[in-house]
Parts: sequence; structure tokens; C-alpha cells
Amino acid sequence: MSIGLIGAGRWGRNLIRNFVQLGKLSCVCDVHPESLKAINKLFPTVRTTQYYDDLLNDPEIKGIIIAAPASLHEDLAKKALLKGKHVYIEKPLARSEAGAIELLKMAESLNLVLMVGHLLLYHPAVNKLKELIFSGELGNIRFINSDRRNFSAVRNDTNVIWDLAPHDISMIGYLLGTDDAKIIQARGFATEGDGVIDVAHLDLCFNNQVYAHIHNSWIDPQKQCLLTVNGSKKTAVLNDVRQEQKLELYSMADNSQIAVEHPIYEAHEPLRRECEHFLECIESGEKPLSDGFNGYTVVQLLESAENKMKESS
Repeated sequence: MSIGLIGAGRWGRNLIRNFVQLGKLSCVCDVHPESLKAINKLFPTVRTTQYYDDLLNDPEIKGIIIAAPASLHEDLAKKALLKGKHVYIEKPLARSEAGAIELLKMAESLNLVLMVGHLLLYHPAVNKLKELIFSGELGNIRFINSDRRNFSAVRNDTNVIWDLAPHDISMIGYLLGTDDAKIIQARGFATEGDGVIDVAHLDLCFNNQVYAHIHNSWIDPQKQCLLTVNGSKKTAVLNDVRQEQKLELYSMADNSQIAVEHPIYEAHEPLRRECEHFLECIESGEKPLSDGFNGYTVVQLLESAENKMKESS
């Protein structure tokens, strides 16, 4: 089994590195010749092409990785599925709820794997936190806050919620074990006056009982990926910018001092685990952890949030 990839940009190169190391990547496609030259230099064993059909028409290629701009996801995925290829598509699955449900139904009818790049579902600290939540270590979950900020100049293909919020929405739903969520309120700001939302605040309710707030920003020079899960017994803080001790538990000790714990979990690269999972799903036929339905629910919430922002503007 071999894999083909389209989109050799910054994130695409991370995927290329992992699939090359796994010994499965045979061909990379990108419309920019300079990107392909860089790939040829970094990964000389990998074929390159400017034509997507070269991937689709290769009978040895069983799966397609889509790391192209979000506006192209739906069209590229449809073509791959219709050619009988399993698809791993970077988030978001599509740019509309209708597009997402069409891809989901198409993959199901053709009995093909459709997997979405919701990377944090494969993060060891996130999985440890999920284990702690379901064991009752934190008590009843009261509130969740996710703060994801960075400095980005990419403004022509999407806005900040379609870029960053898929991480937060997919992660929180995964931690709570539910796809049942709704947008309560959404506010967005275009700080450069070009109509592109680069700062956003989303309020959600999961499973009609746990409320969450998501803050996304493209205008912060100090990167932040901070998740706080408030429980009745303990509060968990996951700081993914840290190199070590990303996950901490806070509680009030008997002497009214704050106690801090550092849970132990197995360390591995989330992206490597995600790539391995896609290959395993092709081999076994099992449903991916971040499957098409998971991708569809995230797109549904993003579209709802965007509509609420338009209504309030």
C-alpha cells in the first residue's frame, strides 16, 4: 500500500516527513514548482507532480492525504473518493455543512475511509486528560475554556475560526465523549478592516450540560494553546506550548494551599500517531477516531458560529 499527498506547504511537509518515515509515501502533488523542488531536495525518494490526476490514476496509491487550502478540500476529496481512494483530509473537512455531509455520505456509500486531521485527538496529554475526566478524578465538569492564539498573516483563504477553532471544538467534544453541541453565542472582529475575522469568541454548550468558551486570535505575537477544565474536585490545565509537563491538576489542600499534580503519560508525536492511525484504518477497515461524522459536526458548529457573527454585525 502506498499513499499520495496533495499540498506541500508548511503543514504538508510535516505530513510528508511522517509518511516517508513510515515508508508509505510514493508521490507528492503541488501546483507550485518551487514547493516540489524543496520536496525533491528534502525527500529524494518521493516522486513529485503538478497534476492531481497522477495521484488519482495510480493504482498503487490506496490513500490520498489532502493538505491543500481549505477552499479546495471538498472538491479534492470528492475526486479521490470517486476514484476509490481512502481520504485523510486536513481540517476543516469542508467549508459548509452541506459539503461536509455530502463527503460523509459519499465515503459511507463507497465503503472508504474518510478521516479528518483533528490532531489533538491523538495528543497523549489530551488522551490522559480524557482518562482523568472519565475516571472521576476531576469530579463533575463545570466549565471549559480554550485559548488558542498566534500571529498569522494568512488571510486570503479563511478566517480565524475556520483555521483554529476546529482544534478546540473537536478536542472538547472528544474530552467529554459527545458530538452533541450547540453554539450559544459567537462574536468576531476584523481588526484590519478587511472583513476577515481575526479575533473570535465562541460560547458553546456540550450535551446540554457543560458550557465552554473558545478564544481564537491571529494577532497575538505570543503563541498560546491553553485549555482549562474546571471540575468540582480538581481543575486541569493543559498548556501545549510547553515542552514538558504540559498537563497539570490543581486542587485546594486541607491547609487552604493550592496543590499541583503532574500526571504521567506516554510521550509520542501526535501527528505520527495520527498518520499511523490512517494506515491502520485502511488496513483494518475500522472507523477512524476523527472520522467523517466527527468532521461534519465540527463544520456544522463553525458554520453556525459564522452565521451568528454575521447576524450580530
